[in-house]
Amino acid sequence: MRDDLPLSTTHEVRDTCLCLHLQRAARAIGRQFDEALRPLGLTNGQFSLLMSLNRPEPPRLGTVAHVLAMDRTTLTANLKPLERRGLLSVAPDPEDGRGRRLRLTDAGRDLLVQALPVWRAAHAAVDRQLAPVPPGEMREGLWRITYGPPEASRTG
Repeated sequence: MRDDLPLSTTHEVRDTCLCLHLQRAARAIGRQFDEALRPLGLTNGQFSLLMSLNRPEPPRLGTVAHVLAMDRTTLTANLKPLERRGLLSVAPDPEDGRGRRLRLTDAGRDLLVQALPVWRAAHAAVDRQLAPVPPGEMREGLWRITYGPPEASRTG
């Protein structure tokens, strides 16, 4: 091992790097939600995507990408299997023919109705794991990291 990068530096990063801690926690929480939603044939990402479509008017693709903090290309790839399952539809935006609107289908809504109590139970379990950190404070901090100050518009 070289003297200019000692093992103690590795331990410093392992023990203090917020990015590493968040990535590990996100993967662990994602696995918990994936396991809970598996009997319904959904992943946690698919659940979030479908839930983001539950609106009075079909949202634009760009709006959903913003809400999910996802680039449009990745979102488009994630839409395809859900569209094939008949859980959502993609249609041209009547106000802008170049854009697309995403609509939750009745089958998608029915699946979300089934998934919601499963999600709530998994969510309560994660909130208990976070104790004694208040979950609301945790979410507010994560919001700040993702979108800026809480005064920032919570579009979508």
